[in-house]
Amino acid sequence: MTHLTTVERTSDRDLVATRIIDAPPLRVFEAWTRPPLIQKWWAPASFGITFLSCETDVRAGGAYRYVFSHPAWDQPMAFFGRYLEVEPPSRLVWTNEEAPDGPVTTVTFEESDGGTRVVVQDVYPSRETLDAAMETGGPGGWPEQFDALDDLLAIPGVG
Repeated sequence: MTHLTTVERTSDRDLVATRIIDAPPLRVFEAWTRPPLIQKWWAPASFGITFLSCETDVRAGGAYRYVFSHPAWDQPMAFFGRYLEVEPPSRLVWTNEEAPDGPVTTVTFEESDGGTRVVVQDVYPSRETLDAAMETGGPGGWPEQFDALDDLLAIPGVG
């Protein structure tokens, strides 16, 4: 079943994406925390980026680093930060440190009629930083990413 993804600006600094995923919370949580699974759904195909590496140390104080390539880039691009909270299988909070004004991301996983309601909240340091993020189009990738996550978790034995 395909569910609707909503992406909305809820305040000057907050962007929230919500989706029901057709898998239980533990499987969805694992897809957000295990590198072999992250690499299968995280990068929206329409963006033309390719995962080069994915490293995670999923614990409070642990770090993550995702490295991507794109045909138009001279050098790979890394996204990295620290996990602030890890509460399996219900909550993840991390920093986005690839830019000095990156948001703090909170993701919650809540059981919903046999599936999981996933809520991603990015809190930016200012209205201007969220405006800039919206102009890049990056937040617009959530529907495609969630579709890929649903497709991945529909495969028996994954996650």
